[in-house]
Amino acid sequence: MAEVLVLVDHVDGAVRKTTLEMLTIARRLGEPSAVLIGAGFDAAKEILAQYGAEKIYRLESADFDDYVVAPKAEVLAQLVASAAPAAVLMTSSPEGKEIAGRLSIKTESGLITDAVDVQAGEGGAVRTTQSVFAGGYTVQATVTKGTPIITVKPNSVAPEAVSGAAVEQAVEVSISEGAKGARITDRQPRAATGRPELTEAAIVVSGGRGTAGDFSKVEEFADSLGAAVGASRAAVDAGWYPHTSQIGQTGKEVSPQLYVAAGISGAIQHRAGMQTSKTIIAINKDEEAPIFELVDFGVVGDLFKVLPQATEAVNKAKG
Repeated sequence: MAEVLVLVDHVDGAVRKTTLEMLTIARRLGEPSAVLIGAGFDAAKEILAQYGAEKIYRLESADFDDYVVAPKAEVLAQLVASAAPAAVLMTSSPEGKEIAGRLSIKTESGLITDAVDVQAGEGGAVRTTQSVFAGGYTVQATVTKGTPIITVKPNSVAPEAVSGAAVEQAVEVSISEGAKGARITDRQPRAATGRPELTEAAIVVSGGRGTAGDFSKVEEFADSLGAAVGASRAAVDAGWYPHTSQIGQTGKEVSPQLYVAAGISGAIQHRAGMQTSKTIIAINKDEEAPIFELVDFGVVGDLFKVLPQATEAVNKAKG
């Protein structure tokens, strides 16, 4: 079976769940090989093996930390040329999609972004499913030239543990001067909230204009579920919640197992960022709100009355 390269999404070896999802997908297509760029190999090796990595490529260089994505795309292109994989998978993060775009150009290969499903097709083809045009259409596509390069949305599949061989293979890194055109000059760590990363969370609870700026009930319900907190553009523009939490066409796209929209009307701008969620629940006082056209379950009511009851019920069920 041909190799399927999975670019490991990690911070100093702390592997994100999105990588485990992609290893699960990779097993449908061939033999999963993890590509770990940067430091942290020893910390990551065990978890990658637990989720089926047959091989782990180890690429280390100080230049990966000092520069933006160009060096990563360059060394990944070198690896694609030598390994001739059946496909390359990476997460649909801003960095992942930029690396994928650069890799597509360097390898003269087709690129598919924001896939929500990836399957093996006829004749060895890789068939993807995407939700496009603000979720108005579902599209199936295949790459017709070169190595399929695919970015996968978080929460597209449940990670499945299965033991792999996890053979280490160190790769000699060669980075050109041209790839060092943009240097990182400063980093500021993001303040910890204790909640999951918004784009990776299995459950997201969002608030909108209906909160009138008071997100306390939204946050309490989210914390009872171990969920991330999002916000509509209206709430963010009003200064009620940070821009980093905005969900929508001009914000972040999420695809959790459960999405709860509290006090959000459901304008197309917001729907574009969340309607690939597996299950959607809306709470809104206006029974004519557009969000109710999209949901699996709807509650017509005041979020300040509904959410505390839901929070109490969840906490009681948890014991």
